[in-house]
Amino acid sequence: MYSLVQSLPAKQWVWLETPAFCSSLLVAELFFKFHSFTLECCAFCVTWTALGFVFSRMKELIARRP
Repeated sequence: MYSLVQSLPAKQWVWLETPAFCSSLLVAELFFKFHSFTLECCAFCVTWTALGFVFSRMKELIARRP
């Protein structure tokens, strides 16, 4: 994670990851009730990664539009 954060400029990282982080946090709070901190933390990280991928692809598609 440190390498990822270090590789992108701060402004770009914030704009890319903030929507994915907030959405993942909302999903985790509403739907993840595993009664285990470790499982919930892992599920949150997977959700954050998946939503980050989706949001980055959406950004690319929007940028390509004429």
